[in-house]
Amino acid sequence: MDDADWKFFSSKLKFVKLKKKSLILKSGDIENHLSFISKGIVRLYIPRLENDLTFGFLFDNEFVTAYDSLLTQLPSEYHIETLTETELWQISYKDLQEVYAKTKSGNTIGRIMSERMFLIKSKRELSLLSKTAEERYLDLFSERPKLLQEIPLKYIASYIGVTPQALSRIRNRIT
Repeated sequence: MDDADWKFFSSKLKFVKLKKKSLILKSGDIENHLSFISKGIVRLYIPRLENDLTFGFLFDNEFVTAYDSLLTQLPSEYHIETLTETELWQISYKDLQEVYAKTKSGNTIGRIMSERMFLIKSKRELSLLSKTAEERYLDLFSERPKLLQEIPLKYIASYIGVTPQALSRIRNRIT
C-alpha cells in the first residue's frame, strides 16, 4: 500500500478496547464494521435458551465481522462476543466502501480479508463433515494450545459439536 492509500485508509480506522464478555454484535443488529483483532479471543455463536451454538473462534491477527450481515446490510442471526479483554481496529461499512472506491489498494484489502474469512469457514465446514469430534478437538488443541486454556470447555464442546460431558470423555481418553 502506498503512503497516500495508507494515510487515507488508516484515517478511517478506530481503535476499540473491550472487556471480557463484551458483545461486539448482537443477533438482530446489522453489522456495520469490519474489525481486526490486534489482541484477544472472540466467539461467534447462535444464542439459545438452553445451550448456545458456538461456531467460531477468532484470535490475534484475524478479522472479525458478521460478514453475511455486513455484505447484505440485513440483521445478523448470531452474536459476536469477546472471551478475553480484546483490542480491535475497526472500519465502518460506509468508510470501507469509500476506501474501496478511492484507493488503489482498497480492493486488495477487501479481497485478502474475504479470502481469509472464507478459508476459516471452509476449514470449519470440512472438519464438521469429515472428522470425528475427537479429531476436531485435537486439531483445535494443536493449532492453538495456549489460547484454548482461556476458552471455557462448554464453548469448545459446542464448537466441536458435542456435549460438555462428551468432551470430558474425549479429554479423559486422550490424556
